[in-house]
Amino acid sequence: MKRPTGTPPRKGKSPVAERRAAPEGKPAAKKVRRHRPRRANRGPVGWIVGFVSLIWRIVWGSIWRLAMTVALIVGAATAYFYINLPEAQELFDGRARGSVTMLDRDGRVFAWRGETYGAVDSTEIAPVLKHAVIATEDRRFYGHLGVSPRGVASAIKINMAEGRGPLEGHGGSTITQQVAKLLCLGENFDPTQYKNEAEFEAACRVGSLWRKIKEVPFAFAMEAKYGKDDILNIYMNRSYLGGGARGFEAASQRYFNKPASQVTPAEAAMLAGLLVAPSRYAPTASIERAQERANVVLGLMAEQGYIDDQQLAEARANPATLSQAADARAGGYFADWLMESGPGFLTSETTEDVTIRTTFDQRIQRAAERALQRVFDEKVKDGSKAEAAVVVMSADGAVRAMIGGRDSTVNGAFNRATQAKRQTGSSFKPFVYAAALEAGYGPADRVDDSPLTIRIPGGKNWSPQNYTRRFHGTVSMTTALAQSLNVATIRLQELAGRDQVIRIAHDFGIVSNLTRSPSLGLGASEATLLELTGAYAGIRNGGTSVAPYGVIDLTMRGDDRPMMGQTGGFGERVISQRAAGQLIYMMQKVITEGTGGRASLGSRPVAGKTGTTSSYRDAWFVGFTEQYVTGVWMGYDDNTPLSGVTGGGLPAEIWQAVMSEIHEGLPELALSTVSPDGSGIIMSQGDSTPKVVTSGSADDPLAAALAGVMNTIEAERRGDPAPAAPTPASNSGASSDDALSRALNGILGGN
Repeated sequence: MKRPTGTPPRKGKSPVAERRAAPEGKPAAKKVRRHRPRRANRGPVGWIVGFVSLIWRIVWGSIWRLAMTVALIVGAATAYFYINLPEAQELFDGRARGSVTMLDRDGRVFAWRGETYGAVDSTEIAPVLKHAVIATEDRRFYGHLGVSPRGVASAIKINMAEGRGPLEGHGGSTITQQVAKLLCLGENFDPTQYKNEAEFEAACRVGSLWRKIKEVPFAFAMEAKYGKDDILNIYMNRSYLGGGARGFEAASQRYFNKPASQVTPAEAAMLAGLLVAPSRYAPTASIERAQERANVVLGLMAEQGYIDDQQLAEARANPATLSQAADARAGGYFADWLMESGPGFLTSETTEDVTIRTTFDQRIQRAAERALQRVFDEKVKDGSKAEAAVVVMSADGAVRAMIGGRDSTVNGAFNRATQAKRQTGSSFKPFVYAAALEAGYGPADRVDDSPLTIRIPGGKNWSPQNYTRRFHGTVSMTTALAQSLNVATIRLQELAGRDQVIRIAHDFGIVSNLTRSPSLGLGASEATLLELTGAYAGIRNGGTSVAPYGVIDLTMRGDDRPMMGQTGGFGERVISQRAAGQLIYMMQKVITEGTGGRASLGSRPVAGKTGTTSSYRDAWFVGFTEQYVTGVWMGYDDNTPLSGVTGGGLPAEIWQAVMSEIHEGLPELALSTVSPDGSGIIMSQGDSTPKVVTSGSADDPLAAALAGVMNTIEAERRGDPAPAAPTPASNSGASSDDALSRALNGILGGN
């Protein structure tokens, strides 16, 4: 039988295998074969669970991949911003333009224009001020990395609860994010995309979602490069705090006249409170509103432990107040005039910080404002829309005060003293009489005030009428001017020549276009109050014109040498001293015997002229003493006729009130006049009889100069200061305080 091949099947385990598997002395474990259980049918629940599991795996995978992508993008953006960020100090001053600081005649600051700025670091800012800012704007400033998710979530919740969009209103921004906005995320102003810097800054502050997203890497980059102290420094130097102040140092100087290192808790709270709304909470806009906001900030500071209960109570009991200069808010119209009239590259458009020494006198300004307000309170009915303007200047054209409207606390408002061109009415008449006097006529010469008809080529005949509708026959020139007789003035104008009247008016400073029609002499043309007042100053000076000015000199910050000097002052001689002296004599009669009686200052010698337009839309009074020349205009902006107001009424009363205020404590100095027949120089001695101090022709410059010397001697005998020289000091190198020097100036000035 054939033996079968292959390995026969074995039953049981091999003894050899058992010996290999089991340790010696221990029986081998019995191997149990496990069978995988059979998968049962899941059913509907199983399918749902599986589907949800699949979705979760997909979502989770997308989330972590998206998070990884976002992290990489944020990291790259952060690195990009980090590389391009400059040094922190280079970001302190973010202004596109410089500032203008104005000093009055005594060297005190009274006005600012542009954005004032003063760079400081954290060591130069009072700790209480830094604490106030942190308590108000970002209480977790030192605990986050530039972005506060908790703050953003809280802001979104508040916005939606108040019915706004999630990104409208509260932004939840940290101080770091606010600095990112101030820096406009590293963008620079592009004049091809934006009209001006204001529009550019407004676009940077728009709280869009895209800008919020960009803020994140920019904030991270700043935190990495600068650190907390530098970020806070940038914030406290670049923030706008109202009143034209950029940064806390400038704001502290602007409102409290002290550096930011010296502010009290109450002042620190007021400054920090400005951050939320600078224009609304600026103490110059409303000190009460600013103090209420400061109380809120003080509460936050106490709540966060920056001040204790005693400090809180003391600060609330003694709230911050404005410095005297800030509270006065004087010279707004004057400052605006300088900004408009000066060269733009040194004023309104300057990119540097400049300081201007001016002719402005805060005492005179406040006195003029008080007087104007008093007259309106007492003489003008409540609710009246009538406006008024006042200009006060010295005889050399140095403007000392300016009121461009009844509201003297505004900046950038329409300035009726310099911008409003109005018909001058009878206040123009002195230039007609100046032309006649220059032509050889005298104050005592007779002029006919009877009906007159003038033929107008190509038009209707014109017959001027007097204000009273009555004629006075033959009168002296002095009476015609004192009573403001229209017909006599027109006859005199035609005798002297209209071209001569126009020349004299222009040479005295009326730069506006003047009509060549016969109505020229009645003030049918327009001029500004500043022009007319400056022209009267030329009459006061004895016939030498002046250019009104407000700038003494202008210097750049850090530079001792002025970039610009005085912008006006004495000009050329327009009429002779004889004619000017006679005209002053006649203008004195306007107050003592004519239409300007309400402008009388008692025994103080004054001269001036009333003015009312034929339609009663404008009323004027312009006049002078030896010390000051002042002009007043009154009317409506919309040209509504004044009701019952003439130049000899309210304008004269305003002039009298203003001049009474500003002359308080000043000596009564005589005006230099010439006798009606021109035979000598007359020096008025208050209410005493006029005294002739020289004889002979008043055209003689030596006589006129000697009269000035006599006037000085008489003033010094009474203990009064010497009167101002009527001729330019540039004609002599000697001191203008010396009587002989002034006499020589008069001689050298000539006729």
